[in-house]
Amino acid sequence: MIRFIATTSALLFGAFAGLAAATVQAQSLQPAEALYRAHCAACHGANRLGGTGPALIPETLKRLRGPKLAKVIGEGRAATQMPAFGAVLTGEEMAALIDHVKQPLAKVPDWGPEEIAASLHLEPDYRPAAAPVFDADPMNVFLVVETGDHHVSVLDGDRFTVMDRFATPFAVHGGPKFTPDGRFVFIMSRDGWVQKYDLWSLAEVARVRAGLNSRNIAISRDGLHLAVANYLPQSLTILSAEDLSVERVFPVVAKDGTPSRVSAVYQAPQRDSFILALKDAPEIWEIATDPEAEAVYEGYVHSYEKGMVEAIASSEGLFALRRIEVSEPIDDFFFTPDYRNLIGASRDGARGVVVNLTVGREIAELPLPGMPHLGSGISWVSGGQRVMATPHLKEARLSVIDIERWQVVETIDTLGPGFFLRSHENAAHVWADVFFGPNRDAVHVIDKESLEIVKTLRPVPGATVAHVEFDRSGRHALVSVWEEEGAVIVYDAASLEEVARLPMRKPSGKYNVWNKITFSEGTSH
Repeated sequence: MIRFIATTSALLFGAFAGLAAATVQAQSLQPAEALYRAHCAACHGANRLGGTGPALIPETLKRLRGPKLAKVIGEGRAATQMPAFGAVLTGEEMAALIDHVKQPLAKVPDWGPEEIAASLHLEPDYRPAAAPVFDADPMNVFLVVETGDHHVSVLDGDRFTVMDRFATPFAVHGGPKFTPDGRFVFIMSRDGWVQKYDLWSLAEVARVRAGLNSRNIAISRDGLHLAVANYLPQSLTILSAEDLSVERVFPVVAKDGTPSRVSAVYQAPQRDSFILALKDAPEIWEIATDPEAEAVYEGYVHSYEKGMVEAIASSEGLFALRRIEVSEPIDDFFFTPDYRNLIGASRDGARGVVVNLTVGREIAELPLPGMPHLGSGISWVSGGQRVMATPHLKEARLSVIDIERWQVVETIDTLGPGFFLRSHENAAHVWADVFFGPNRDAVHVIDKESLEIVKTLRPVPGATVAHVEFDRSGRHALVSVWEEEGAVIVYDAASLEEVARLPMRKPSGKYNVWNKITFSEGTSH
């Protein structure tokens, strides 16, 4: 079976090629460039943008710095095509290579509709099944992203058995997105590769490179369009969910002419639109996925004199663009359940702002110091009022916010800064990890009504635990042991007793089909 970009999870510098050629090249090139061309370019591309191995640019190597890079180069990577170069390269040569790949590209190459279309790969062995090829509940299936060796396990959520395990592009980032019927799932990598997988057939369908360095993906409510948020190039790519063909590429440029990366893009189902935030400019964009949306957007402009509509695609208004100006760039955000309001924060700020998407302006401000991770926020009813809560990446607290009065009503002290919150409409508790700091092996279980920590679990003392996901019914909570030789631990959500433990390779996230396609109350967007 043919695979593209890290199908075998190749990491960093690829297959050894041409030592003799390196001697000739070194006469006209800087030593690091000569070493790269001799040992790395065959797999990672002459332009460092990837080939059978991932891109080697700063944007995709942030998690592998200094000693980690040197170890990978010297020792290779088990179960991948990455060989060991410890016997081939000196310490000085490895240091030179590390410095070389940490340098930004001199020029970001064009990556528009033609380049994207040329990267499309249709899996020749794929055959769509008429019905699921397994007897498990297709609505209670989990995808477990294993970043340790760049695979995904397909998990039966009733029996807790693995039904399939398939290779993904290098460094999957952002949650997978499912079609509304739960049959197909789309997975994106930091290198901009989008992979389509058929859960009924348990088979890959296709993949395409929608960007060079990407943040996340979103799927439209009707399941027809897929949006890809890019850092490189500074664009938003919209693909057909059917065949991954290019429908539109938006160069992301603010109203004042400032080019910008895209912080994130999400589906707003009740609005039939994509919502994205510009990382380098104070704007939020709303892009219509309903052909009738243009007339609605014009109504907003006339009524509130806020936002700007551009009929980008067809005369019917598909992919019409509306701009909402905000006081500062937003890096992370959370939606209220009706998708009328967005709570956003910048990475450098100490506050959150509430943007009403209907009127297109900020309506409230919230004190949220310590870098709130709003993308992991969840909402539920506590004491008869609708609240949302967010962890903080730099402070040992959870902030609980009344989303009707826009007030912080409770601060829950934790054992350290956290990354994820999860719950379920049928569960009595909120689960919060303590991802950062010495207590990263702890996960707090919090009563939804009292907002008190009722139990702190330590599944594997000393190991990082994170990212809880519930099954379809809310009866079980799955916790990741976020280590190379990790595990997914299944708990009874009521008794908090362990039910099962499945060995996994650094399972960074778990995604239940039903919870995702129904926008379950306790899961993040």
